Amino acid sequence: MTKISQPYDLFFKELLSRPERAGTLLRERLPREVVQFLSAKPPELVPGSFVEEQLRERRSDRLYRVETISGKTAFLYVLIEHKSTPDEKVGWQLLKYMGEILRQWEKENQNWKHLPAIVPFVFYHGSEEWKTPNEFVHLVDAEEAWRPYLLNFRFPVLDLGKIPDKDLSEDRRLYPWLLVMKYATRANQQMSIRELLIEALRAVPEDLFPIVFYLVQTYVYDEQMLRGIIREVRPEEEERMMSQFAQDIRKTARQEALIEGEVKGEAKLLLGLLSHRFQSLPNEVSKRVHSANPNDIETWARRVLDAKSLDEVFSE
Repeated sequence: MTKISQPYDLFFKELLSRPERAGTLLRERLPREVVQFLSAKPPELVPGSFVEEQLRERRSDRLYRVETISGKTAFLYVLIEHKSTPDEKVGWQLLKYMGEILRQWEKENQNWKHLPAIVPFVFYHGSEEWKTPNEFVHLVDAEEAWRPYLLNFRFPVLDLGKIPDKDLSEDRRLYPWLLVMKYATRANQQMSIRELLIEALRAVPEDLFPIVFYLVQTYVYDEQMLRGIIREVRPEEEERMMSQFAQDIRKTARQEALIEGEVKGEAKLLLGLLSHRFQSLPNEVSKRVHSANPNDIETWARRVLDAKSLDEVFSE
């Protein structure tokens, strides 16, 4: 099914695609107990993603291979939550992803004696404060006395919303990326960072295009604000960049219109199949299908032929 890649996902992956920038973020925000044992070597990006296809509009991930000061190989797994509210089940997702990382590692190391360490790290830039406990056992319904015998792990959480703007990073190359990500989900505060962003981009003018393009895609569109930022950082690029952004906006609008039409057609087809299998449908079913995203419609369509009831089609 055709869909437009989420700008959050693309921007985050670009942010952490450079080992030096990823290394800076991890060293600044991982617990001291972890950082003090990392060697001076930059992290090595491991290609691929462990997030399920249907969840990639809401989260992204990056896996890094690192070396400790004692020469051991370990992994740092970064999961980013793009939703505006925290996911209370993120510990469960991390467990599944880390299990898959180890499964793939074992294929290449079948004669292993010790498993590599994996340190999970959650990156969150939603507008609602993260209050979910950062350990897996929080999700387990068991007797308190059983806790020492249950599987558990902790995961540090970087909630950008809790960090004052000027404390987001001490690194001039990392700082503007984190600043614009922090306010992407805070529409009513976006104008307030204009001067801070201009000051930050003057230190790294080569990052102007990807950052301003991210503003075009995720912020409330304000042409004068965008022109003002470009003019203050790289005035010679103003007309070229604004022309490029205008083309991208038109292209995206056309793509969204095509996808909207495709989704409407698939929703109509799914409702026809449901009516054929289960006769008359409750009004709430029709409303749910018409308001669903493409991935959900595709999942429900696969279930129609084998499901014995509507509940089975729509089960979580």
